Amino acid sequence: MSTSDGPAKKTIKDAAHETAVEPDTEGKIQKQDKGSGGSIILFFIFGVFASLILGWIIFPKLLYVKKKQPIDFNHAFHITQVDNGCESCHFFREDGTFSGVPKLDQCIDCHEEIQGVDRNEIKFVEDYVSKYRQVPWLIYSKQPNCVFFSHAAHIKGARMDCVTCHGHIGESTSLKVYEQNRITGYSRDIWGKNIAGFKKNPWDRMKMDDCAECHQRDAADIEKTNIKSPEHRYIDNIIKVFSPSSLSLEKGDSVQTQKDACFVCHK
Repeated sequence: MSTSDGPAKKTIKDAAHETAVEPDTEGKIQKQDKGSGGSIILFFIFGVFASLILGWIIFPKLLYVKKKQPIDFNHAFHITQVDNGCESCHFFREDGTFSGVPKLDQCIDCHEEIQGVDRNEIKFVEDYVSKYRQVPWLIYSKQPNCVFFSHAAHIKGARMDCVTCHGHIGESTSLKVYEQNRITGYSRDIWGKNIAGFKKNPWDRMKMDDCAECHQRDAADIEKTNIKSPEHRYIDNIIKVFSPSSLSLEKGDSVQTQKDACFVCHK
């Protein structure tokens, strides 16, 4: 009896021991699961912040290269020396086109000889005027070749002030650093300093959305062209697909529905 009862008792003890150990094991597993879940959440939060820092701070700095203009220019000083202010250098030609960046011929009358001792003046006369070389200015507001912008329609027609799009550049005493996009080759002034698209002033960006916003806001003063932002066009296209009859269309709404809509500004 004692011999046969021994293994049976031992088995019972082992089973009891295993039963007593199981709750502790489950508790450890639950604690491990909670620990791993917390690590995953922490890793996710860290990844989000790292992505924001990389995309909004580091990437824009790598995307743009800073360049200096060939020579510096003092707008504030020159305005005091001319008769017609900005229009002395930036004016409409006889054919209606706009002269934005001044050519060398406009400068020679005053700068045929060195005026003063300013190093930019000396460099301008020696390197460009005396050799009759056009200054390779870096243009902050240069748009892609497919974009057509009429200064006459805005300045003459809508009587807009240059400050609206270009800011108070006439009050500047030096030219700011030119930031060129390494991919597109255009100025950062087109996209804007804020990569998220937020802006404080109307001259902080020069994108199509900014034009659409201005036209919609000042439709009473500017000839209405019904240019819509990409978001509005996207919504209209969705409505057109699912319920074409519910979308009322007027002339100039979009290039998909009416003639010459996009081609007013794009060629």
